[in-house]
Amino acid sequence: MKKLAIIGGLGAASTIAQAVIDAEGYPSAEYKFCGYINDKDGKDRIQGHDVLGGLNDIARLIEEDYYIINTIYKVDGQISRVKLFHELNVPRERLAIFVHPKAFVAPNVELNFGCIIMPNATISSGVKFGLNCRVMSGAMVGHDNDVADHSFFAANSTIGSHNIIETATYFGLNSTVGGKLNIGRYSVVGMGSVITKDVEEYSIMAGNPAKHLRFVKDKPKEI
Repeated sequence: MKKLAIIGGLGAASTIAQAVIDAEGYPSAEYKFCGYINDKDGKDRIQGHDVLGGLNDIARLIEEDYYIINTIYKVDGQISRVKLFHELNVPRERLAIFVHPKAFVAPNVELNFGCIIMPNATISSGVKFGLNCRVMSGAMVGHDNDVADHSFFAANSTIGSHNIIETATYFGLNSTVGGKLNIGRYSVVGMGSVITKDVEEYSIMAGNPAKHLRFVKDKPKEI
């Protein structure tokens, strides 16, 4: 199996790590989780697994034949985190595409480098994902959605069909999005919210039906 390192720590990284470990028991397993890439927590081990190095060690780890998953995102800080990821210069072909065996992904779905599909997620036909998208446990992405880079679908979120989902959007736990909508870049759909209309870029939306609460803190000033 291919050696896998995950950028991050407790939270999304450790959740994905456990899913990869579980998948290692299946005949189709492609990756073996070896440890974390972490500068922040100041630890040698996280939940019993090695910290292999920090962000400055990524080039070395790639030379050592590791594949990489990135999880260092932050609501209200996505712009800087996406910029940071690109500055790491991880070769696209070294970004792991991980699909847990208990997920359903239609045969014609397009998964880009770095995409993660967690257990019990459902991806319907005709969906196209950009780079580094993450679909967490129990989330459902309906047919013919166009999903841009760095988008995140929290557990049990539900996305209808024929939506255009722009860069680095975040869908909270149990949120619901209708169909034929445009969800603007760097926008946030709050936990349990229901989206029935287009969402302006950089917006934080909440409620049922969802309303605009404010713009994200790192929205560019010129916009």
